[in-house]
Amino acid sequence: MHRWLEDIQAVRDRDPAARSIFEVILCYPGIHALMIHRFSHALWNHKFFLFARWISSIGRFMTGIEIHPGAQIGRRVFIDHGMGVVIGETTIVGEDCTLYQGVTLGGTSLSPGKRHPTLEAGVVVGAGAKVLGPITIGMDAKIGSNAVVVNSVPASATAVGIPARILSSNRVESKLDKTSESTSSEKPLTPAHPFAAYGTGASMPDPVQQTLQELLDRIEALERK
Repeated sequence: MHRWLEDIQAVRDRDPAARSIFEVILCYPGIHALMIHRFSHALWNHKFFLFARWISSIGRFMTGIEIHPGAQIGRRVFIDHGMGVVIGETTIVGEDCTLYQGVTLGGTSLSPGKRHPTLEAGVVVGAGAKVLGPITIGMDAKIGSNAVVVNSVPASATAVGIPARILSSNRVESKLDKTSESTSSEKPLTPAHPFAAYGTGASMPDPVQQTLQELLDRIEALERK
Protein backbone atom coordinates (compact mmCIF):
# COMPACT_ATOMS: atom_id res chain seq x y z
CA MET A 1 0.00 0.00 0.00
CA HIS A 2 2.83 2.39 0.85
CA ARG A 3 4.46 1.90 -2.55
CA TRP A 4 1.11 2.46 -4.24
CA LEU A 5 0.71 5.77 -2.42
CA GLU A 6 4.24 6.73 -3.44
CA ASP A 7 3.36 6.03 -7.08
CA ILE A 8 0.27 8.22 -6.83
CA GLN A 9 2.24 11.07 -5.29
CA ALA A 10 4.88 10.74 -8.02
CA VAL A 11 2.16 11.32 -10.62
CA ARG A 12 0.89 14.39 -8.81
CA ASP A 13 4.42 15.77 -8.48
CA ARG A 14 5.26 15.37 -12.18
CA ASP A 15 1.95 15.96 -13.95
CA PRO A 16 0.12 19.27 -13.39
CA ALA A 17 -2.97 17.73 -15.02
CA ALA A 18 -3.42 15.41 -12.03
CA ARG A 19 -5.97 17.32 -9.96
CA SER A 20 -6.73 14.78 -7.27
CA ILE A 21 -5.77 11.40 -5.88
CA PHE A 22 -9.00 9.86 -7.14
CA GLU A 23 -8.34 11.14 -10.67
CA VAL A 24 -4.92 9.49 -10.61
CA ILE A 25 -6.33 6.19 -9.32
CA LEU A 26 -9.15 6.05 -11.83
CA CYS A 27 -7.70 7.65 -14.96
CA TYR A 28 -3.96 7.00 -15.16
CA PRO A 29 -3.04 3.79 -17.02
CA GLY A 30 0.57 4.06 -15.82
CA ILE A 31 -0.62 3.50 -12.25
CA HIS A 32 -2.76 0.53 -13.32
CA ALA A 33 0.15 -0.99 -15.28
CA LEU A 34 2.49 -0.74 -12.30
CA MET A 35 -0.07 -2.34 -9.97
CA ILE A 36 -0.54 -5.26 -12.35
CA HIS A 37 3.20 -5.57 -12.92
CA ARG A 38 3.97 -5.83 -9.22
CA PHE A 39 1.55 -8.74 -8.96
CA SER A 40 2.92 -10.48 -12.05
CA HIS A 41 6.51 -9.83 -10.94
CA ALA A 42 5.82 -11.51 -7.60
CA LEU A 43 4.45 -14.53 -9.44
CA TRP A 44 7.51 -14.54 -11.70
CA ASN A 45 9.84 -14.53 -8.70
CA HIS A 46 7.96 -17.53 -7.31
CA LYS A 47 8.49 -19.43 -10.59
CA PHE A 48 4.85 -19.19 -11.78
CA PHE A 49 6.13 -18.09 -15.18
CA LEU A 50 3.09 -18.89 -17.34
CA PHE A 51 0.62 -17.34 -14.88
CA ALA A 52 2.84 -14.26 -14.58
CA ARG A 53 2.94 -13.83 -18.38
CA TRP A 54 -0.82 -14.25 -18.55
CA ILE A 55 -1.37 -11.54 -15.94
CA SER A 56 1.03 -9.20 -17.75
CA SER A 57 -0.85 -9.82 -21.01
CA ILE A 58 -4.08 -8.80 -19.32
CA GLY A 59 -2.31 -5.65 -18.15
CA ARG A 60 -1.20 -4.86 -21.69
CA PHE A 61 -4.75 -5.34 -22.97
CA MET A 62 -6.14 -3.02 -20.29
CA THR A 63 -3.52 -0.26 -20.39
CA GLY A 64 -1.61 -0.45 -23.68
CA ILE A 65 1.58 -0.76 -21.61
CA GLU A 66 3.61 -3.97 -21.92
CA ILE A 67 5.88 -4.77 -18.98
CA HIS A 68 7.48 -8.19 -18.88
CA PRO A 69 6.94 -9.75 -15.44
CA GLY A 70 10.69 -10.31 -15.13
CA ALA A 71 11.47 -6.59 -15.36
CA GLN A 72 12.55 -4.83 -12.16
CA ILE A 73 10.71 -1.55 -11.57
CA GLY A 74 11.77 0.79 -8.76
CA ARG A 75 9.78 3.08 -6.51
CA ARG A 76 7.97 6.21 -7.66
CA VAL A 77 8.27 5.38 -11.37
CA PHE A 78 5.86 7.41 -13.51
CA ILE A 79 4.65 6.12 -16.89
CA ASP A 80 2.89 9.14 -18.41
CA HIS A 81 0.15 8.49 -21.01
CA GLY A 82 1.82 5.12 -21.53
CA MET A 83 0.31 3.83 -24.76
CA GLY A 84 2.86 1.72 -26.62
CA VAL A 85 5.42 1.50 -23.82
CA VAL A 86 7.38 -1.78 -23.94
CA ILE A 87 9.69 -2.89 -21.12
CA GLY A 88 11.70 -6.07 -21.67
CA GLU A 89 12.40 -8.99 -19.38
CA THR A 90 15.84 -8.05 -18.00
CA THR A 91 15.19 -4.32 -17.81
CA ILE A 92 15.97 -2.53 -14.56
CA VAL A 93 14.22 0.80 -13.98
CA GLY A 94 15.51 2.73 -10.97
CA GLU A 95 13.62 4.93 -8.55
CA ASP A 96 11.97 8.19 -9.64
CA CYS A 97 12.28 7.46 -13.38
CA THR A 98 9.77 8.86 -15.88
CA LEU A 99 8.76 7.18 -19.14
CA TYR A 100 6.49 8.68 -21.77
CA GLN A 101 4.31 7.07 -24.42
CA GLY A 102 5.94 4.92 -27.08
CA VAL A 103 9.13 4.24 -25.12
CA THR A 104 10.86 0.92 -25.79
CA LEU A 105 13.36 -0.54 -23.35
CA GLY A 106 14.34 -3.44 -25.55
CA GLY A 107 16.97 -6.08 -26.17
CA THR A 108 19.23 -6.55 -29.18
CA SER A 109 20.48 -10.08 -28.47
CA LEU A 110 18.93 -13.53 -28.66
CA SER A 111 21.30 -14.84 -25.99
CA PRO A 112 19.97 -15.50 -22.47
CA GLY A 113 21.06 -13.27 -19.63
CA LYS A 114 21.09 -9.52 -19.32
CA ARG A 115 20.03 -8.08 -22.69
CA HIS A 116 17.90 -5.04 -21.80
CA PRO A 117 18.90 -1.62 -20.47
CA THR A 118 19.37 -0.42 -16.91
CA LEU A 119 17.98 2.99 -15.99
CA GLU A 120 19.46 4.46 -12.86
CA ALA A 121 17.49 6.76 -10.55
CA GLY A 122 15.83 9.89 -11.92
CA VAL A 123 16.12 9.09 -15.63
CA VAL A 124 13.60 10.74 -18.00
CA VAL A 125 12.89 9.00 -21.32
CA GLY A 126 10.94 11.08 -23.84
CA ALA A 127 8.09 9.93 -26.05
CA GLY A 128 8.98 7.40 -28.74
CA ALA A 129 12.56 6.91 -27.57
CA LYS A 130 14.20 3.51 -28.01
CA VAL A 131 16.80 2.40 -25.49
CA LEU A 132 18.24 -0.87 -26.71
CA GLY A 133 20.64 -3.46 -25.37
CA PRO A 134 22.33 -4.15 -22.02
CA ILE A 135 23.45 -0.54 -21.56
CA THR A 136 23.27 1.78 -18.56
CA ILE A 137 21.56 5.16 -18.53
CA GLY A 138 23.18 7.10 -15.70
CA MET A 139 21.44 8.83 -12.81
CA ASP A 140 19.33 11.88 -13.78
CA ALA A 141 20.13 11.46 -17.48
CA LYS A 142 17.56 12.57 -20.06
CA ILE A 143 16.72 10.82 -23.33
CA GLY A 144 15.02 13.12 -25.84
CA SER A 145 11.87 12.13 -27.68
CA ASN A 146 12.36 9.70 -30.58
CA ALA A 147 16.05 9.18 -29.78
CA VAL A 148 17.59 5.77 -30.46
CA VAL A 149 20.14 4.93 -27.77
CA VAL A 150 22.39 1.90 -28.21
CA ASN A 151 25.32 2.91 -25.97
CA SER A 152 25.51 3.87 -22.32
CA VAL A 153 24.80 7.45 -21.28
CA PRO A 154 26.63 9.08 -18.34
CA ALA A 155 24.88 10.55 -15.32
CA SER A 156 23.11 13.91 -15.79
CA ALA A 157 23.70 13.91 -19.56
CA THR A 158 21.09 14.55 -22.26
CA ALA A 159 21.04 12.31 -25.34
CA VAL A 160 19.11 13.12 -28.53
CA GLY A 161 18.97 12.02 -32.15
CA ILE A 162 19.37 8.88 -34.26
CA PRO A 163 21.78 7.47 -33.30
CA ALA A 164 21.69 9.34 -30.02
CA ARG A 165 24.34 11.96 -29.30
CA ILE A 166 25.17 13.54 -25.97
CA LEU A 167 24.52 17.26 -25.61
CA SER A 168 27.30 19.08 -23.82
CA SER A 169 28.16 22.72 -23.24
CA ASN A 170 31.67 22.11 -24.61
CA ARG A 171 31.28 19.43 -27.26
CA VAL A 172 28.80 17.07 -28.86
CA GLU A 173 29.86 13.47 -29.27
CA SER A 174 28.62 11.92 -32.49
CA LYS A 175 28.47 8.55 -30.74
CA LEU A 176 28.10 7.42 -27.17
CA ASP A 177 30.91 4.87 -27.37
CA LYS A 178 33.07 6.81 -24.93
CA THR A 179 30.52 6.69 -22.15
CA SER A 180 30.36 2.97 -21.47
CA GLU A 181 32.78 3.45 -18.56
CA SER A 182 29.95 5.00 -16.53
CA THR A 183 28.84 2.43 -13.96
CA SER A 184 26.69 2.36 -10.90
CA SER A 185 29.85 2.15 -8.73
CA GLU A 186 30.86 5.66 -9.77
CA LYS A 187 29.68 8.61 -7.74
CA PRO A 188 26.70 10.09 -9.62
CA LEU A 189 26.74 13.69 -10.66
CA THR A 190 24.43 16.22 -9.13
CA PRO A 191 21.60 17.03 -11.56
CA ALA A 192 22.17 20.44 -13.11
CA HIS A 193 18.54 21.06 -14.06
CA PRO A 194 15.12 20.34 -12.60
CA PHE A 195 12.71 17.78 -14.02
CA ALA A 196 12.39 18.14 -17.81
CA ALA A 197 9.24 16.75 -19.38
CA TYR A 198 9.84 14.46 -22.36
CA GLY A 199 13.57 14.60 -21.66
CA THR A 200 13.94 18.05 -23.21
CA GLY A 201 14.58 21.55 -22.00
CA ALA A 202 13.43 24.91 -23.23
CA SER A 203 16.95 25.84 -24.38
CA MET A 204 18.04 22.47 -25.75
CA PRO A 205 20.52 23.10 -28.60
CA ASP A 206 20.59 21.36 -31.96
CA PRO A 207 23.58 18.99 -31.69
CA VAL A 208 24.38 19.20 -35.42
CA GLN A 209 24.23 22.99 -35.40
CA GLN A 210 26.37 23.07 -32.26
CA THR A 211 28.99 20.84 -33.87
CA LEU A 212 29.08 22.98 -37.03
CA GLN A 213 29.45 26.11 -34.93
CA GLU A 214 32.38 24.56 -33.06
CA LEU A 215 34.03 23.72 -36.38
CA LEU A 216 33.49 27.29 -37.66
CA ASP A 217 34.96 28.70 -34.46
CA ARG A 218 37.95 26.42 -34.86
CA ILE A 219 38.49 27.48 -38.47
CA GLU A 220 38.27 31.14 -37.49
CA ALA A 221 40.84 30.60 -34.73
CA LEU A 222 43.19 28.87 -37.18
CA GLU A 223 42.78 31.70 -39.71
CA ARG A 224 43.66 34.25 -37.04
CA LYS A 225 46.85 32.32 -36.29
